[in-house]
Amino acid sequence: MAQVTPENFKALVLRQESGKTVSAVEQLTIDELPEGDVLLSVDYSSINYKDSMAVTGAGKIVRTWPMVPGIDLTGTIIESDADNYKPGEKVLLTGWSVGEQYWGGYSQIQRVQSKWLIPLPQSMDGKTAMAIGTAGLTAMLCVMALEDAGIKPDTGPVIVTGAGGGVGSVAVAILSNLGYDVSAVSGRTSTHDYLKKLGAKEIISREEMEKPARALEKQRWAGAVDTVGDVILARVLAETDYNGAVAACGLAGGFKLPTTVMPFILRNVRLQGVDSVMCPNEKRQIAWKRLAQDLPESALNDINKVVSLEDVPQVAEDMMAGKVQGRTVVDLKA
Repeated sequence: MAQVTPENFKALVLRQESGKTVSAVEQLTIDELPEGDVLLSVDYSSINYKDSMAVTGAGKIVRTWPMVPGIDLTGTIIESDADNYKPGEKVLLTGWSVGEQYWGGYSQIQRVQSKWLIPLPQSMDGKTAMAIGTAGLTAMLCVMALEDAGIKPDTGPVIVTGAGGGVGSVAVAILSNLGYDVSAVSGRTSTHDYLKKLGAKEIISREEMEKPARALEKQRWAGAVDTVGDVILARVLAETDYNGAVAACGLAGGFKLPTTVMPFILRNVRLQGVDSVMCPNEKRQIAWKRLAQDLPESALNDINKVVSLEDVPQVAEDMMAGKVQGRTVVDLKA
């Protein structure tokens, strides 16, 4: 049975007023949507750190105005001019500058480019996919980067920084499930029980990791997933074992890297950057299959909460203030 497209639908729209970002839930029509070869009914989206920056105006994330943010979405195809997608199919979209340069997931109906889509994994529903979202995809790509560098569960302990956030919490859950000995860095004591439940063997305070590091420190970590950057990434590198690897994917603590070449030339440490925005679709599909396999369903229940479209601005404010742990799913059907 063909899906009926409503004449009007809700979307969270960002506009600029007097140089400031203003967000509001508005009623839109199909004619107001951008160009694209696929029209979707959006089921779920999620709130990532980048989304929070866009909604609050805290960073130069949005490139054009007005903008519908939301870098993730899952939904059902209503209309398609693409040969490889048909009406009724369930699809998934993360990255590709959607929610930054192109309208994104915070809309009940959206038009997108088919080249940005991948099929929703058969073993996964839309809500689960958004509980994982860009954060989970990034975490999985980080784990795959460590594996590519030869870091195995028996190689030695690994550390995850910014572990209370979306990427960090998923990384802790995946690594622990795969058998790694995981230490988690968090600046909030309120996250300690949560992180231990996800599988962290040890909780390390953010204050300890923020202490300026010497060129080389005592070797502690076979591998690391860093979501923070700056002085914490510098200390992680200085503490990484010979032949160790660090997958860096975030800058929640800053974009600078106050380190030296010593870890790289004396300990053969690998620093691997991880990007999920422009990740090729073939690699994305491998990562999503791994997520369906390696991320425990029990961890997802602990990691995510569900909010409505109207709740997004407040959640974004809370996320920027460091008050949000785990993943937040946005139910567009609510």
